Amino acid sequence: MPEKITFAPPESGIFTPDVPVEPLPFLRNVPINGYRGYLRPTDDADAVARGKLCAEEIRRNFIADFERSDAYCLRNRETNPDRMVHVSTFTRLNGIIYMTYYANIGDGGERPESQAARFAFCPEDNTDDLTVVDLQKVGDTLDGEPIRLVYDTILMRRDEREIYLMWTAATSQYYRFYRVYDIAAKTMGPVRVNRFKVGDIVNDFSLSGMHSALSANGIPMRRTGVDIGIMQKVTERVEDGVTWYYTGAYSWYFNCIIKSRDFVTWEYVAAPDFPCFSLWENAVYVLGSRVFYFVRQDDCRQGFLTCYDLEAKIWSTPCLIEDSQSRADFIVYRDHLYLIHSPRNREGFGIVRVDTEDISRSVPVLVADMGSSLFYPFTRVYGDEVYISYTVARQHIRLSKFRLNDYLM
Repeated sequence: MPEKITFAPPESGIFTPDVPVEPLPFLRNVPINGYRGYLRPTDDADAVARGKLCAEEIRRNFIADFERSDAYCLRNRETNPDRMVHVSTFTRLNGIIYMTYYANIGDGGERPESQAARFAFCPEDNTDDLTVVDLQKVGDTLDGEPIRLVYDTILMRRDEREIYLMWTAATSQYYRFYRVYDIAAKTMGPVRVNRFKVGDIVNDFSLSGMHSALSANGIPMRRTGVDIGIMQKVTERVEDGVTWYYTGAYSWYFNCIIKSRDFVTWEYVAAPDFPCFSLWENAVYVLGSRVFYFVRQDDCRQGFLTCYDLEAKIWSTPCLIEDSQSRADFIVYRDHLYLIHSPRNREGFGIVRVDTEDISRSVPVLVADMGSSLFYPFTRVYGDEVYISYTVARQHIRLSKFRLNDYLM
């Protein structure tokens, strides 16, 4: 039976006003006019052959689905199973799998005006013993403000005690919200607002808060729009004795590197300063003093891979990767950096071995075509196994695994 979770009472006074400033005009999106390297993974017959084997392994190694299915509702005497689910993030800890996503119980559409932010978990040895809870849903009230829209939902953790659950939702505009789940006590903290910091300016992490904080520091940004995202993968870097967690943030054409010490306040680091058509999710991975960065582009078939030097504060010339759409991810496997990228048809993923000394010399490893839906892959490495969560036709939040070593050149 589902675990009983105790929810903290709501708090008041959680919103703060933006620092007043005249906002800078938005930058225009323009095509990349200089790059080194252009990868076409589907032209590599060996990568395609390896991908076919990997796709078969992923099908064999199915672990569990995490949505509120008809079977889940029947087992737990509940009604209204999920009709749409999307965008997963997971972690494994002490024999438990924890998962987040967003869901619509009304119909099969991806419609933020009907969605809920979700948290689910189950024992690895009994995945039918699933607990699913709403973190926030449309129609809730937060500090006197009605929740009108709900979207991207993720989780992060620094230790074995707490999981930070974060999502975007709109009152008068989109904000990034979070709750903290205490694993041992099985208690869920109140909904609070993430903060966005640029220089000495700290605003709520909202559409206007980002624009205001950047403008106050003389930093122009690309146009934002519906939704605000924080990327699921965090990597650590120690700076002056303090551990910082790096990841990416995005809203429409605006994409940047951010970092945090506490998963609450996120500091702006940098955004690509060269012409590009950057769009939505930007994968970020820090190695030493360099941040590797990949993002899809609007109105073209190429995503771009680049690198930001944190000490020199310089972006490398990008390398283009053909047929890249939706969310990407980075992993380190056996001391090498790999990029996981998604094709436009959303039926699989590709893996590229990143040459960290010269990204233009990066090479495709495999191109996995599932022959059916595989949206928004997210990966974590445990030993020699790569665990992968993904959306199936916006109907299932699925977890599987494969051994990347079996497909390396």
